[in-house]
Amino acid sequence: MTYAIVATSGKQLRVEPGRFYDIDRLAVEPEGQVVLDQVLFVNNDGEVLVGQPLVQGARVTGTVVSHLRGRKVIVYKMKPKKKTRKKIGHRQELTRLMIDAIELNGKQIAGTVSQQSPDLTPVATPTKSVPAPSQDADSNDED
Repeated sequence: MTYAIVATSGKQLRVEPGRFYDIDRLAVEPEGQVVLDQVLFVNNDGEVLVGQPLVQGARVTGTVVSHLRGRKVIVYKMKPKKKTRKKIGHRQELTRLMIDAIELNGKQIAGTVSQQSPDLTPVATPTKSVPAPSQDADSNDED
């Protein structure tokens, strides 16, 4: 099984091709391509690459499936004996990201056959390439 550990939005995720993950909101339109180039660890069927701190030449490509909001978190503050109560709710803005491929030194080691386009950019900026249709995105889109 091939997987990678990537850093995005100040968090670390273990990602596998063909699965989707909810991460903090990215400024990319749905169906847009993103590249996660902060790869900390790659496991390619037992062959392990550990970055110090990043794995050189490794990147993870994905497609934005949709933007959504997380579950509501209730924050309740109360001061005893003072009749002071404050109830606040918060919902985190999320992006659902389908992982397409894991690449190492320009060679794809896991995932679907991607359209090798040199205009893929890091996660901060969207690209206007048309992604290949994914079978898993349709079945896992609605939770």
